[in-house]
Amino acid sequence: MYNAPLMTTTDPASPRKPLALPDRGRVTDTVQTKLPFRGTFKKLTALAGDASNRRYFRVELNESSPRSLILMQLAEPEAFKQSEEAVSGAAHQIAELPFLNIRVHLAKADVPVPALYYYDPAAGLLYLEDFGDLTLSEACRDAKPEALEAYYRDALDVLVQIQVKATSPADPNCLAFHRSFDVPLLMWEFDHFLEYGITARQGKPMSDEDVRSIRDEFQKIAEQLAGQPRVFVHRDYHSRNLMVAGRRLGVIDFQDALMGPVTYDLASLLRDAYIALDEALIDRLIDHYLDRLAAQRQMWTNREAFRRLFDFTSIQRNLKAAGRFVYIDRVKGNPKFLVDIPRTLGYVKRNLHKYPELFTLRKLLSAHVPELQ
Repeated sequence: MYNAPLMTTTDPASPRKPLALPDRGRVTDTVQTKLPFRGTFKKLTALAGDASNRRYFRVELNESSPRSLILMQLAEPEAFKQSEEAVSGAAHQIAELPFLNIRVHLAKADVPVPALYYYDPAAGLLYLEDFGDLTLSEACRDAKPEALEAYYRDALDVLVQIQVKATSPADPNCLAFHRSFDVPLLMWEFDHFLEYGITARQGKPMSDEDVRSIRDEFQKIAEQLAGQPRVFVHRDYHSRNLMVAGRRLGVIDFQDALMGPVTYDLASLLRDAYIALDEALIDRLIDHYLDRLAAQRQMWTNREAFRRLFDFTSIQRNLKAAGRFVYIDRVKGNPKFLVDIPRTLGYVKRNLHKYPELFTLRKLLSAHVPELQ
């Protein structure tokens, strides 16, 4: 189930500390006495990890419905995330876990997020609904074209649900409404690519002149993206954070949600680092998304202008992801995402060539990134 990269990392100065296994006696007691349904403990199985410091387990139960649940084991707050939230303007203090806070808001908006059965704060354990192990990424791996498109249309329908019902009315009690994808945060992510996607990957620093010139071009993009209408943004809305549970599509890893560009989650999904979609399919899916928005009385009359914003957002999102994959390798010692860098940078190259006004940025970046030449 929860095996997607979260795009959040620890600070290099704060080495990752392994978590102790959950106490089985405590889990057994919780299952028998504190859940909203009757059951007895049967088995605890560790699930594949991701790029975060959390760990996940499946708890199998005897004589109960449901027959299993997911156990999320929390870690200490990540130093990187604290600094990033400072950049995003998150000065509002909410005395609860972001996961819990945002889950409540999304559930009220009828977004298919996992139910919370019980939270054990002393042990740092959350008992959650089990959506199974089939991600959208896995479901689409061998799917026929018609089935793949149907999956993505469903994912876009859920995205519209998030953007419409979770955005308005604003909820001052929800942490997402106190964090924003503004120019400083967008530039922070661009800078992260320069640091890891170029400098760390090359093994040598860039010249000050190149850094200044590239950042000037990044600034232009960041200002355009920040000028879009703001909606509730999941922030990692991609094929490994969407679970296919029968006819239901479940949404996970939403704890970093904030307010941001309307095209951000759309770019995360359709320019996914893990699945390469046909360009004609992307065109149809964007039209489907805009049609769904129009049905909710949110019109984009100039679809060509919207597509331009989508492509520029994709550049920012894909560069951020490419840099993050290098970071996860160099800092966390996890190289498994490096294989996704060529595909991710391929998206960037296509968009840099598509728009004449990006010629200068393409020329500057291609001198340092072979995939962009």
